[in-house]
Amino acid sequence: MKLLVATDIHGSAYFAERVVQKFKESDAELLVLLGDVYNHGPRNPFPKDYAPMRVAELLNSVSDRILAIQGNCDSEVDGMISNFTFIKHNVLPLGSRKLFLTHGHVYNKDNLPPLACGDVIMYGHFHVNEVSVVNGVYCVNLSSASLPKDVSSYALVDENGVTIYDFDGNAILTQRFN
Repeated sequence: MKLLVATDIHGSAYFAERVVQKFKESDAELLVLLGDVYNHGPRNPFPKDYAPMRVAELLNSVSDRILAIQGNCDSEVDGMISNFTFIKHNVLPLGSRKLFLTHGHVYNKDNLPPLACGDVIMYGHFHVNEVSVVNGVYCVNLSSASLPKDVSSYALVDENGVTIYDFDGNAILTQRFN
């Protein structure tokens, strides 16, 4: 299974459009959103083209292929404008390993969920791109699409590994799963 993963759009119609465009251009089966979809949060500035209702319209256009994780800035009311459901976290099979999808404010490289050596946790929340291995678990922190501390990004993931790209299509980080 191939996934396109994005996180922390924070209500930016500009970056939501870029995410949907990259998803449609890819051969990914699912668009995974790792939380903080509509709200910019009280500590963040307004992102470029802040328009949560436009973000909902864009994402609803591919809602049958979205897996949405609830972030710390997402609320119950966000479900009222979405044709998809927000869930706390999810585990997907990724070849012979598990892929744990979460926002990052609870589970992350410093607080791993119960995973086995070789499994993968993928999260956002920290707005930086980082790949590390902790206790044999691949930890992939994906930067915010709209409010990065380093580079706006998205990722393509399959059973062989993950590659994080900027929105110009340049590979930023690649991790092969051994």
